Amino acid sequence: MSDPLVLVDRDTAGLAVVTLNRPQAMNALSVGLMAELAACIDALAADTTVRVLLLTGAGRAFCAGLDLKELGAGQGSLGRAGPGAPRPDPVAAMERFAGPIIGAINGPAVTGGFELALACDVLVASPAARFADTHARVGIAPGWGLSQRLSRAIGPYRAREVSFTGNWVSAEQAAAWGFVNHVVAADELMPRARALATDMLGTVPEMLLRYKAVIRDGYGLPFGEGMQLERNRSRAFNAGVGADAVEARREAVRSRNRGA
Repeated sequence: MSDPLVLVDRDTAGLAVVTLNRPQAMNALSVGLMAELAACIDALAADTTVRVLLLTGAGRAFCAGLDLKELGAGQGSLGRAGPGAPRPDPVAAMERFAGPIIGAINGPAVTGGFELALACDVLVASPAARFADTHARVGIAPGWGLSQRLSRAIGPYRAREVSFTGNWVSAEQAAAWGFVNHVVAADELMPRARALATDMLGTVPEMLLRYKAVIRDGYGLPFGEGMQLERNRSRAFNAGVGADAVEARREAVRSRNRGA
């Protein structure tokens, strides 16, 4: 029996660790892996006990992108997994997950793997992590957001250089440019990512979801419209927050700060 292509480890606090598990192929995205990953994330999204997702790769790579060997063998087209079957879209599944997604980038994240990383909300990387967009070199058009997300994360001039050349971006350069939050030693990668998840899980559950949604929904709007969106949602939410709840949470924040 073959190993599962996606590993899932849940804890009782509300964290699910999802691991791409094709280490022998640098976690290249075969049709099977894409299907399992999309189905896995959709199942976690439907589970109300899972509030934060952590995505990483087995072995020495995060994800090498689409499995070009499989594509070259004619196993499905770029747009379809087979006759009449749309190709699975794990990035769309990530967008349906309402809670935060932390990417623990343990090695190379290339093209489709780069798109998976950019679809996360927070990125922690080891020094072995590096990023490349090889769409222009392979002759495949991006379809999971790389052309739009990268330019918004690091600016259009840097993004054009990355995508027009296919050159590597190191973990340290990615952090300097602002799309990686932290670079830590390899043995600290998962502990740091889990620590961030623990901090997120310590917030008010409904507020965590609402904060992610208002940042996401406002980011695509002009600034003035984004401000109005925040005001509208703030009024609607805060009208239902009682004084007792605020006082209890204020004391919890004070206690946490005293222990820091």
